Amino acid sequence: MLTLAQQVYESRDFSAMPILADALQDAGCDNIDILDHCRGSGPHVRGCWVVDLILGKE
Repeated sequence: MLTLAQQVYESRDFSAMPILADALQDAGCDNIDILDHCRGSGPHVRGCWVVDLILGKE
């Protein structure tokens, strides 16, 4: 999950956001806001709060 979030961040390719949602859910995340955001159509941009949260960015 961390590797996937890092790849999304570095490449700025947010097409993997639904996959990230699945990985988060498999890891026990049940926060509907996070999961819905990842599975939503966006738009997603660098600085996405979910990706930043996973990566520990401010």
